Amino acid sequence: MIKVKKRKFLLLPGDGIGPEVIGEVKKIINWFNKNKSLDFEIEEELVGGASYEKNGTPITDEVFYKALESEAVILGAVGGPKWDDLEFSKKPERALLKLRKELKLFANLRPAICFKQLVDASSLKPDLISDLDILFVRELTGGIYFGEPRGIKPIDNGERKGINTHVYTSSEIERVARVAFDLARKRSKKVTSCEKSNVMEAGQLWKEEVKTLHEKEYKDIELKHMLADNCAMQLVRYPKQFDVIVTDNLFGDMLSDEAAMLTGSLGLLPSASLGAKDKNGNMRSLYEPVHGSAPDIAGNGIANPIATILSFAMALKYSLDLDKESNNLEKAVQSVLDEGLRTKDILSKGTKEVSTSEMGDAIISKLQ
Repeated sequence: MIKVKKRKFLLLPGDGIGPEVIGEVKKIINWFNKNKSLDFEIEEELVGGASYEKNGTPITDEVFYKALESEAVILGAVGGPKWDDLEFSKKPERALLKLRKELKLFANLRPAICFKQLVDASSLKPDLISDLDILFVRELTGGIYFGEPRGIKPIDNGERKGINTHVYTSSEIERVARVAFDLARKRSKKVTSCEKSNVMEAGQLWKEEVKTLHEKEYKDIELKHMLADNCAMQLVRYPKQFDVIVTDNLFGDMLSDEAAMLTGSLGLLPSASLGAKDKNGNMRSLYEPVHGSAPDIAGNGIANPIATILSFAMALKYSLDLDKESNNLEKAVQSVLDEGLRTKDILSKGTKEVSTSEMGDAIISKLQ
């Protein structure tokens, strides 16, 4: 076999079930190294609450610089009630926001796919979500989560005022819309752009900039504009009308979580956060499961590792251009589900419950 160049992965297990699901990804990376001569180099570091406990900060400068130097970052999960009362700047989630902002990861890809084996796990009727395959492209570094001014300040009469600013520039909108249109060309050539142009000036700008880019460069793509609240309703009414949905940071956060639950479990869904490509075609990237840290089940060996494993499959595809290996890993996951193996969150009548580690081992056995 031909050896490819060494690629560096930074694994950030984080908090709660993060270390358990990242552990299964580590096993799969080692399998690829041993069996496919893919000479991946792994580094593992603390992030989130785990980092705060040891270092007094949710991410150290050393770990951040390692992220800058890595081919891709794979994150488990951060946060938990243990750290709810920390000062805002020390909260575990600040590590994730810093990575997204400082690595300039402006495009968040979140697939909402309903596995045919798990149609009954959804709360919607099977005919509504069977073969569902939506790709959300969420703007990740602008909008109300990062806009200034922001904060909490005292006002008259002993009251306080909380301030967050929803702001976007033309270039921020255009670059994420371009990602959505380019991905649509590889899918069904259909994009729905969501905003609140009826009540928000930033939403009006969003709609205008997406429309302008479409008319200039992407006339081969079908473009539909939809108000974000209507999109929320349509996702429950008839989700299969959508293919690629592009939207801002706030609405993308909400709508993609809603769509994730159409599929039956957050434990199945991966995500990718991508930056711009440099002159050599390389880009910074971070991959993570959609689910949170789930501290209530941490340490019990029952967490579903599939979302994190599929996040690694996305890393193979988008960061390393290893489409064949990515597809094989996705097929291995499908094969395991076909055999009726389930972690507790997706267990149903007639299926067999397996632990986190057993699910990872079963997926590796299908790769073999």
